[in-house]
Amino acid sequence: MDGESGDWLIAVRLPVDDEIYNVDAVWLGPPRGTLPWRARYVAYGVGLVVFVLFQATERRLGIGLGFFSLAYSLLATVGLTRLILGVVDHDRPLGSVVAAFAHEVGAPREITKGIQHTYRPARVSAVPPRPGPAPRRRGRPGETA
Repeated sequence: MDGESGDWLIAVRLPVDDEIYNVDAVWLGPPRGTLPWRARYVAYGVGLVVFVLFQATERRLGIGLGFFSLAYSLLATVGLTRLILGVVDHDRPLGSVVAAFAHEVGAPREITKGIQHTYRPARVSAVPPRPGPAPRRRGRPGETA
């Protein structure tokens, strides 16, 4: 009780509604048949695209298809997929992250290239030419010759 007015003070704590979004869209599988890792559905799609891009890059670089090349590209795929999906959540879906990246890359930039000059040694004089005679001035207005 409050000492002076006799009213009861009640503190009510309202839960935050963000707990709704703590549930990820992951495949849990049948009982005793789950995968040994938890990954969102979007991770499988992003991982597939990243893996195909790694494989295409390796073939263009002349790296053959072998155990170690597949193992390294699989590890790199997992790492890059985790890095990409580290910024993707319910507030920032994958489509908006890709659109923001495309807009940032395609934004107009200030041209910072300097002006290029070509100097030919035959046309560059080391000593400035001597001044010629001073030009003759006309008389001032109102003066007579």
